Amino acid sequence: MEKIKIGLISISDRASKGIYEDKGLPALKDWLDLAVLNDKEYVEHLIPDEQDLIEKTLIELVDQEKCPLVLTTGGTGPYIRDVTPDATLAVADKVMPGFGEQMRQVSLYYVPTAILSRQVGVIRKQSLILNLPGRPNAIKETLEGVKDDNGKIKIHGVFASVPMCIEVIGGPRMETDEKIVKAFLPKI
Repeated sequence: MEKIKIGLISISDRASKGIYEDKGLPALKDWLDLAVLNDKEYVEHLIPDEQDLIEKTLIELVDQEKCPLVLTTGGTGPYIRDVTPDATLAVADKVMPGFGEQMRQVSLYYVPTAILSRQVGVIRKQSLILNLPGRPNAIKETLEGVKDDNGKIKIHGVFASVPMCIEVIGGPRMETDEKIVKAFLPKI
């Protein structure tokens, strides 16, 4: 299996100033370490809710670092300072609306306020960028999906489609631990 470079951005005014501990980056890495079987290299950033800085960081991770997958956490709600989706759309070559729709569907299973989320998925060059929620539990839920008491999928999480998307846009083949999330991949 190929090594994969993954860009991770936690977007929070208060965490970036040290007012409280960032929980987004550790939650992303913990989940990816369990779910993705490939060797991984993480390129991490903790930044405030500033649209220009978010755009610059996304461009750096895609254009310079060549990360085929970039995950953001935080800044996706209706608050005035929540500009992550706006920044993501500003750097996009293609919008992938199904990712945002599916993240909201999963989250709506748990909380009715998920309808307020503005999460998006986009492609820039040969990279997939996904805006995930800010809470660690919500990150896991949107990536993994909703499962019944026996572990059977009720609502697919978005990560089931991530490996195929990355592969078809020219990135490396990603293998997942099917106990966490079963990726839908073409046969090789």
